[in-house]
Amino acid sequence: MDTIYALASARGKAGVAVFRISGPKAFAAAEALCGGLPSPRRASVRRIGWGGLLLDEALVIVFPAGESFTGEPVVEFQTHGSLAVVQAIMRALAEQPGLRLAEAGEFTRRALENGRLDLAQVEGLADLIDAETEAQRRQAVRVLTGAIGKRAEEWRVHLVRAAALVEATIDFADEDVPVNVLPEVNELIIRVETDLRREAAGAVAAERIREGFEVAIVGAPNAGKSTLLNALAGRDAAITSEVAGTTRDVIEVRMEIAGLAVTLLDTAGLRETEDRVEKIGIERALLRAKAADLRVFLLGEGSVVGLEPDEGDIVVKGKADLGGTGVSGLTGQGLAELIDEIGNRLADRTQGAGVMTRERHRLAVLRAIGSLESARFEIEAGAERTEFAAEALRRAIFSLESLVGRVDVENLLDEIFSSFCIGK
Repeated sequence: MDTIYALASARGKAGVAVFRISGPKAFAAAEALCGGLPSPRRASVRRIGWGGLLLDEALVIVFPAGESFTGEPVVEFQTHGSLAVVQAIMRALAEQPGLRLAEAGEFTRRALENGRLDLAQVEGLADLIDAETEAQRRQAVRVLTGAIGKRAEEWRVHLVRAAALVEATIDFADEDVPVNVLPEVNELIIRVETDLRREAAGAVAAERIREGFEVAIVGAPNAGKSTLLNALAGRDAAITSEVAGTTRDVIEVRMEIAGLAVTLLDTAGLRETEDRVEKIGIERALLRAKAADLRVFLLGEGSVVGLEPDEGDIVVKGKADLGGTGVSGLTGQGLAELIDEIGNRLADRTQGAGVMTRERHRLAVLRAIGSLESARFEIEAGAERTEFAAEALRRAIFSLESLVGRVDVENLLDEIFSSFCIGK
């Protein structure tokens, strides 16, 4: 493989900048810039120079092949983070023979190809980099540390055992097999299928944690929805006015509630209208509100047209500053209670979240479940259908191996790594 290099820290002025070199010529390139290298995995200060000029003093760390993130020889420089230093060292690295600038996600791709990470762990790393909330961080760390791979391997071991037993009945079909193995096969299949169904059910909640929830604020015009949104967001995200129908489009504000990523939606007031533009806004409001994970119905003087609260939605009186109980975005009355209630409702929906965090994971699990259902059906059909049962078990194993990238994932790699930065 080529030897690649990149700035691994964020661009721009900073206290420290981190450079990463990976590949067979990493050590030679580093020695050309700083002379002798420190012992593996021991940080040491070295002077970085090139072309007769001292560029900076850096902390240098060396990782031998098999002990680095990529699995290849790796050297990291931790330098001062000024723009001038970064540019000078990048120029010096570019002039080293056999080195080239890394592509987006190439370090992580090499970690995958060298067996340092499986595909699910790569996805977990991407999620950890993008994590905005504590719940997203915890979930991403679970995936990054191999939770999906461990579960998939447990299931695979059981199914390989079941498949071997079924194959034995085929191989010795003309002989007396001393033990009827089909009860054990059925037990193994049912055990794995039960686990898979539990994971499939929890995948939806896990994906919502990763992507975030949508909470729509709905109500009649002039019920105080935009004022409430601004109060929850802590800034003027929506225009407020005494004139009913001010909000024409859906306004979105991203925030964290109870450790969960939440997008609040301020929607047009729901009422009968002849105004063409307002009518379009109301149609969009209804579509987004119906698709949202949770709706907060803000009751005012007018009625809410076209939408009824579902079980689990929140119904509260708006403009409580004018008197009575409820919530007021203007004074903050009832705001903390409303935030707590939103957090509690959404937290309830994350209960039972499994380790499968993406639609790809859920579909692979569903394919495996379908194959196991077929295997049970073929076993129950009799000895003449045993070969079909064996094939169904092989399909189930194939689906589980696709979870961690052992098979059938080449078409996914470019899409996954395109979301990574150059230095990762």
